[in-house]
Amino acid sequence: MNQGLFLKNQFLIAMPSLVDGNFSQTVSLLCEHNDKGAVGLVINRPTDLALTAMLEQMGLTHDKIGADQPIYWGGPVQPERGFVVHREPGGWESCLQVQDDLYITTSRDILTAIGIGEGPREYLVTLGYAGWGAGQLEDEMLLNSWLNTPVDSAVLFGMPPRQRWQAATRLLGVDVTQLSGSVGHA
Repeated sequence: MNQGLFLKNQFLIAMPSLVDGNFSQTVSLLCEHNDKGAVGLVINRPTDLALTAMLEQMGLTHDKIGADQPIYWGGPVQPERGFVVHREPGGWESCLQVQDDLYITTSRDILTAIGIGEGPREYLVTLGYAGWGAGQLEDEMLLNSWLNTPVDSAVLFGMPPRQRWQAATRLLGVDVTQLSGSVGHA
């Protein structure tokens, strides 16, 4: 695949016809995409686990965050592994810059800072990730399983989770209820 066609820093939006229980009506943040494959985090599936409960299980202070702050299901791969998507760099260990003002951190130090109120202001925490092997995502896109659009921070951090799928499709100027799962050929 041509370097210019990689989809890092894009929302990957499931088409209505994608009925796979892991990805039906999901929006994923593509963190990495190259000729070896792609990695993304589902950003619109909150779990029943609250961040305060997770921090408590880890033995971390959590008195500076709301009790209703959810943990998101990031994907089916390594669901025991956590990822923090955030806006401010902060100097955290194990931090990947996705774009100028968007980062993903996998180290405990950011969770410690969030728990005591010294972490990034805008963040979400996911467990697990979605992964595609070399050429797999491209093949799925050719089969009309996914749409993509540049990341919009307002959707990522400012939109209720259950509204993110429709909001992401609107970024394309599309009414999701009008999308077809059929692949057309001229």
